[in-house]
Amino acid sequence: EGDELRRHLAHSRVLAFFNHTVWNVSTGLRVDAVGPDGPVHWQCRALVLASGTTERVVPFPGWTLPKVMGLAAATILLKSQKMLPGANTLVAGCGPLLAAVAVGIVEGGGKVAALADAAPRSAWLQASPAMASRPDLMWQGAKWLARIKSAGIPIFSAHAIEKVEAAGRGLRATLAPVDGDRRIIQGERRVVHADAVVVGNGLVPGTDVSRLLRAEHTFDRKLGGWVVVTDERCRTSFAGLYAAGDGCGISGAAAAVHHGLLAGLSVAHDLGALDKNAFEREAGPVQRSLGKAGKFGRAMGALMALPARQVETIAPDTVVCRCEDVTRAEIDAAVAGGARDMNQLKAWTRCGMGPCQGRSCGDVAAELAALKAGCERTEVGFFTGRAPLRPVSLEQLTGDYDYADIPLPKAAPL
Repeated sequence: EGDELRRHLAHSRVLAFFNHTVWNVSTGLRVDAVGPDGPVHWQCRALVLASGTTERVVPFPGWTLPKVMGLAAATILLKSQKMLPGANTLVAGCGPLLAAVAVGIVEGGGKVAALADAAPRSAWLQASPAMASRPDLMWQGAKWLARIKSAGIPIFSAHAIEKVEAAGRGLRATLAPVDGDRRIIQGERRVVHADAVVVGNGLVPGTDVSRLLRAEHTFDRKLGGWVVVTDERCRTSFAGLYAAGDGCGISGAAAAVHHGLLAGLSVAHDLGALDKNAFEREAGPVQRSLGKAGKFGRAMGALMALPARQVETIAPDTVVCRCEDVTRAEIDAAVAGGARDMNQLKAWTRCGMGPCQGRSCGDVAAELAALKAGCERTEVGFFTGRAPLRPVSLEQLTGDYDYADIPLPKAAPL
């Protein structure tokens, strides 16, 4: 796929930079990045954000142990590296990626110890009418389910991981039933022995750049949480900034393709390269395709949405921010002490100050803060976007520049 994309871009005379990390976008729409040959920058007339998502993991005791990883990480191992997460893996969380990863493990020659889905079967049935808009994807899901059953994988619906403990060279996971808000409740516990655990509790829209530029955002649980606000032509409130794909709300890969095309047409029109009639002629079919694809994706997004009360049963000593080892108890204490928004919580506890800049912990930490403060999620806000957007080393930015290259003024005369 990468080679095909490179050939297409070359044919289209598009200047493409692979293996580059964007670390800053300034208010003048200057994009700064670092790559194999050092720092580069581009000055844009318009910028389209296609920032995707970050995987959400609702913390539990043991989620920071070795061989416990996210569903997305397991997918990368399986697809890109042709590696199994483990010889015998527990797959847990919610959403369609559960089945995809389980089947990938089986087809890769591994064993799935169990599949624990936090959503009850009734939630999948309720989503069926929307899913019917994409019979091809429904058929794919049916094939995955048949493969899982033929492999004899135990499926535990409305169950989540309560804790994971080290057990010799392997792991011992305890599964517990959950209620409609996916809170762990009383009931029979099931112990699963595995040598790896992969878990994911849905997706969070990527809003790093739009928050950095202070664009307008809104909160919608069914769309994944905070999303950048756009109009019907993908324009944000920041002039020259457009957004497409899951960063505007979880709607799936199929919808993202059409959304990106619509954003491109909008940019072409706004910059004068496409007149109104041509835009409307081209954009109409794209918008119709986007609506159809988005219906399925939003149904999946709703299945993965984080219920406000799910975080209630996170144990006090559980690490929430793994970069800075901040626990739920520390977050609760900060809010009890007067912290009322996410930036104040960050300043008091260092939650969100690590290399991931809160992408992994911010969503859950905000739910905990709102729960402790007894307020709506929108009242605690979100971490302010800051540069660098991704970790970069000083060596990457300075290149071969060293102390000897610093121009020193002549000493002042005595």
